[in-house]
Amino acid sequence: MPNSKHIAGLIGPTLIAITISESEFIQPHLYDTQIAPVVYLSGTLLFVAGLAIVRVHNLWMGDWTVMVTLIGWFSIFGGLFRMFATGLYQQVSQNTTALLVMEIILLAIGIFLAFKAYGREDG
Repeated sequence: MPNSKHIAGLIGPTLIAITISESEFIQPHLYDTQIAPVVYLSGTLLFVAGLAIVRVHNLWMGDWTVMVTLIGWFSIFGGLFRMFATGLYQQVSQNTTALLVMEIILLAIGIFLAFKAYGREDG
């Protein structure tokens, strides 16, 4: 669990910062003109981050720590999607409703992981 708390301590605040900074309320036109190489680069970074998480935390337990592993795997697949289907990703990201739902979900996961990482010890 110490590994889980350390990784959650990185993922949680990162998800919070990214989702708030990318939100429609803060930067409403952020996704209007996406440049394919930037989408590809963000996919590569997302892939590497996910791979790093899975390499050190591929644990499938029945508690909150499985969320860390799932974030790693979703990052790998999301990064690959951005790398190999850049054009499709650009089209999908134009759907503001889907983006808003995804931002809310990622923000909730980020807050949850931050509380698990920085909150008071259980027991």
